[in-house]
Amino acid sequence: MKKIFRLLKNRRFLKLAGVTCLLLLLAGAYIFYQKTTARVYIDNSLIQAPILTISPAATGKVEAITVKEGQTVTPGDVLAVVGSESVRADTDGLIISAPDLTGSVVNPQTQLIQMIRPVSLRVAGTIDENKGLNQIRVGQVASFTVDALPGRTFWGYVDEISPSAIPQLFSFSSSTERPTQQFTVYAKFDSSLYPDIKNGMSAKLVVYTRTK
Repeated sequence: MKKIFRLLKNRRFLKLAGVTCLLLLLAGAYIFYQKTTARVYIDNSLIQAPILTISPAATGKVEAITVKEGQTVTPGDVLAVVGSESVRADTDGLIISAPDLTGSVVNPQTQLIQMIRPVSLRVAGTIDENKGLNQIRVGQVASFTVDALPGRTFWGYVDEISPSAIPQLFSFSSSTERPTQQFTVYAKFDSSLYPDIKNGMSAKLVVYTRTK
């Protein structure tokens, strides 16, 4: 106890302690500043991959649909038989739509089957133009959470920013206020590391704007 009292009476010690506290406060303020200003939050996000549409090469009657939703396929697998044509997969993928059109007459414009490539899964976030869009760049680190997988954080990077705004339905109004435009930010991630993430899951995206 005597040593403690001596230290408290020591002006040099008190000065050092004061400087240390000040530095800790400054460090905390800096960390808080970094956390609140160096990232953009995009809550309206969705896991998705480009949809590949499979159609027959010629008009004909559907003899059979040989795949089901949720089935994985590889290049060369027969997906359907239309007339004398065996409609095959050009790439590996996951079937997301395969309605039973057996007996129907279809043509090259008919969407016979739809599939995605899991390796092409991305987070697509919709952001207002005035909510930090100008701070986002391709290549920046991004993290995201998925509603269906609570308590987990996943990582990727900004892969693409839509070059134009999302089309909106305009309504006539007497107000002079201009509508806020929205853009899509895409974040790529390694789907092989996160096999639990499925196409269509709701997500929340965070972009770290000082990582590039």
